[in-house]
Amino acid sequence: MLKIYNTLTRKKENFKPISENQVSFYHCGPTVYWTQHIGNLRAMVMCDLIVRSLEYLGYDVRLVRNYTDVGHLTSDEDEGEDKLAKGAKREHKTPQEIAEKYISIFNQDISALNVRQSDEKPRATKHIEEMIDMVKILLEKNFAYQTDLAIYFDVSKAKNYTKLSGQILEKNLADAGSGEISDKNKKNPADFVLWFFKKGAHKNALQTWSSPWGEGFPGWHIECSAMAKKYLGDTIDVHMGGIEHIPVHHTNEIAQSESANGVKFVNYWLHNGHLTVDNKKMAKSEGSAYSLQDLKNKKYDPLVLRYLFLNSHYRSNQNFTWEALDAAKTALGKLRQAVLEAKKGIAEIKDAEINEKYRAKFTEAIQDDFNIPQALAVFWEVVKDDKLIDATKLMTILNFDIVLGLKLDEVKSEEIEIPKEVQALVDNRQKFRDLEDFEEADNIRYQIEKMGYVIEDTDKGTKLNKKEMKH
Repeated sequence: MLKIYNTLTRKKENFKPISENQVSFYHCGPTVYWTQHIGNLRAMVMCDLIVRSLEYLGYDVRLVRNYTDVGHLTSDEDEGEDKLAKGAKREHKTPQEIAEKYISIFNQDISALNVRQSDEKPRATKHIEEMIDMVKILLEKNFAYQTDLAIYFDVSKAKNYTKLSGQILEKNLADAGSGEISDKNKKNPADFVLWFFKKGAHKNALQTWSSPWGEGFPGWHIECSAMAKKYLGDTIDVHMGGIEHIPVHHTNEIAQSESANGVKFVNYWLHNGHLTVDNKKMAKSEGSAYSLQDLKNKKYDPLVLRYLFLNSHYRSNQNFTWEALDAAKTALGKLRQAVLEAKKGIAEIKDAEINEKYRAKFTEAIQDDFNIPQALAVFWEVVKDDKLIDATKLMTILNFDIVLGLKLDEVKSEEIEIPKEVQALVDNRQKFRDLEDFEEADNIRYQIEKMGYVIEDTDKGTKLNKKEMKH
């Protein structure tokens, strides 16, 4: 039985979808005004691992991941400049051009990380009508009100507004201090915007639409509610996002969706932890908000980063270091070598069977709130089990990789990277062989073997293979 930790109830629950064997899944996607850093990409990989696990367990998953291309201000609440407008000014482009550029980069990055594409990829700017319709309903039901500057959701009307975060709203507002409120006609400091008018701080907004109340643009929170409703219905099985969304964005989604639709919005809320760099928050100002391209520029295969992410549970924070990435590179290399070694011993695997003992352990791990690190440990048990025949080992490895997503079925011998220092020794050894100084050639052979490689002299030349090494 699959158990999922539900942020809403703060406990693991048996998973029971609305429709048998079908899962409606909404994932908060990127705000496309900048290249996503590897912390953002970790969130995509974590979601991918959960979706793959659900599919491995026999569920048919319908995944919707949005693009935010308007309405997300530089504050996650209702203050600051629209991030797309900020990006447009920075690069002297239109907001639409900025969105197109960074959507393209995002899709290239998640493809390189072998992240499954979502079934729907709605863009906020393409769903303004649905947002207006939801705001109309909220006004009609008296959950919202209008000022000269915006239309607000009245949080005092929401049932159990802070049920997701568990916060005491009055205490949070008191702790925050009085502060300056940009709209003096807001009823409550915590009320949030459903629709901004092209006035006041937003009188020069670059993206606006006509509405029954005046020219303007949607608030960030209403976007996900409207798109989730359109593609997945009033109530959905799973909604996932970062832990930073719990107190504001997801809290507001619940309030407006349940007020407008009159039913529960989400049955299971999942939240992923953050990625730090050298135990510090990633920051552009410190040059630590690395992009995937930064890693590729240093000659790292993107799947090495994916392997690194496998070592941490989705709800945990994870720390990135270059040393950890190098360790992941070594481990992935060993896995690829293990696949090649297994392939050598068999002609084909079409009739091979998966080892059921290991499959049961692997399944048990992913059924425990998608415990991928434990599943990875089982995976390595298979790799190191010398009692398994090659066909069974290979079949089991490839079966588990359906979830892990390391593309081990595509590994070819030429993909195994030989370090420069090892190749230099191989070349030097050949010089001594040509001079018939076989004693010195053998000394170099021993050095190569100590570095984890085996030299094989054949009629067709010298072959170099990795030794079987323990993880």
